[in-house]
Amino acid sequence: MALFELLDEKIVKIPLKSRKKNDVIKELLTILKDTGKIKDIKTALKDVLKREELASTGLGEGIAIPHAKSLAVKTLTIAIGLAPDGIDFDSLDDLPSTIFFLILAAPDQTGPHLQALTEIAKVTGNKDFCKKILNAANPSEVVELFSKESF
Repeated sequence: MALFELLDEKIVKIPLKSRKKNDVIKELLTILKDTGKIKDIKTALKDVLKREELASTGLGEGIAIPHAKSLAVKTLTIAIGLAPDGIDFDSLDDLPSTIFFLILAAPDQTGPHLQALTEIAKVTGNKDFCKKILNAANPSEVVELFSKESF
């Protein structure tokens, strides 16, 4: 299953209200909880923060991909958040992050987890597409952009 087939406007947040790294993660996890994608937000948060301790998932060039394997999910799930003004996410390039992809996968789903990270790498490598995402007026426009693009 392609990661972006999982997208719907309920799991896209424009703009993120949070201004700090851990708050962004909590906000995106709350979206997943509110949409029934996860039941145990505490476990998911603990798992994502534990992953962040290893190395920041703020990759640079405005992209952050907080992710973890977690018992809080049974299958691959994603939330997307946009922060046009940027948020300090301890990125590798020390610049603020503007596009956030939060991914959770079950511990026994290494393949889908790695496939999701690969798909996001392809998407974020297209700077024009990233600009379109960041300029989207609402979540349905983000979903539409992903559905029309071929990666």
